[in-house]
Amino acid sequence: MARLLPILLVLPLAAAQPARFEEHTIATGLRGGYQVVAVDLNHDGKPDLIALASGLPELVWFENPGWERHVIAGGQSRMINCVAVPAAGDAVPEIVLASEFSNNAKQSAGVVRVLHHNGDPRQPWSTREIDRLPASHRLRLLRLDGETVVVNAPLTAADAEPPDYRGHTPLVYYRPGEWKRRLLSDENQGLVHGILIDGADVLTAGFEGIFRFHRAAGRWTRTEIARGDPAPWPKSGSSDIALGRLGGESFLAAIEPWHGNQVAVYRSGRTVIDDSLADGHTILAADFNGDGADEIVAGFRGVPHSVYVYYFDAGKWNRTVLDNGGMAAAACAAADLDADGRPDIVCIGTATQNLKWYRNLPPRP
Repeated sequence: MARLLPILLVLPLAAAQPARFEEHTIATGLRGGYQVVAVDLNHDGKPDLIALASGLPELVWFENPGWERHVIAGGQSRMINCVAVPAAGDAVPEIVLASEFSNNAKQSAGVVRVLHHNGDPRQPWSTREIDRLPASHRLRLLRLDGETVVVNAPLTAADAEPPDYRGHTPLVYYRPGEWKRRLLSDENQGLVHGILIDGADVLTAGFEGIFRFHRAAGRWTRTEIARGDPAPWPKSGSSDIALGRLGGESFLAAIEPWHGNQVAVYRSGRTVIDDSLADGHTILAADFNGDGADEIVAGFRGVPHSVYVYYFDAGKWNRTVLDNGGMAAAACAAADLDADGRPDIVCIGTATQNLKWYRNLPPRP
């Protein structure tokens, strides 16, 4: 594995005391729940929650703290990802939405739209189509040349076919206001499921493994970080990735392979810390117990529909259960929803069709 993650002085870590969480169901009936985004949509200083459900025709948000439901846009089909983009001269962000998605690119129009509020974000927003890129799948924000751009990472090449999904998979971006598609790279091959922004770099995870894209002197270079699961293609590589820290050392955590059963951690090498997931789909890293070391949260959509939290202690990762059977997690996010200074966890479920907030409670006296 190429060592691209900075390794600093590793400080001894105190024994990890797991954080305590209190479960709250915010919404049900979210058919095909797929993505949750924490962002302030009404400019009141509190993070609200956008809930994207692929099986519903409406993109909705829930207003913090009472979690009242509002419709952003109706008439949508097979929504797959969205991102909130700071809007010049406006406290309310714009939303970029990818829809009409299918795992088979030939059946995926990959419609990309910009949504803008009409004065009151609680009322339906205006929509404008800006692109059609087959299999558009992941949208993320990136700071590029001093401005925020939207990266669009399709799942596969436009002519790729299952199960191998061979072909060069594009990675593109849009500058707000202009909204013209620009190519970042087409070097990735095969299915690319995960994307992570690390400063000014873009990391991707797919059948080939994990790669870093770095821009210097106006050019993007692609460097391999890890191969991921060593099984033969198309059971190879990585699916979703997160970046965390243990004291002064950074690490990568990954779901492997695509929709896989493993949680892998990359420090000086690859270590599988769990291989019991069923249809693993989301992973994140954050410090929930305030000990200076990040924990790993991994959720999976298959039975028993659970979310796990892993704590690093005495040289190993210990698993605790955040939700046992009540959350077929397609996506989870970390955000301080109650402004108490501790990051909470929020997850959206596919088979369970729900949105839950796991409130991070104060430590016991």
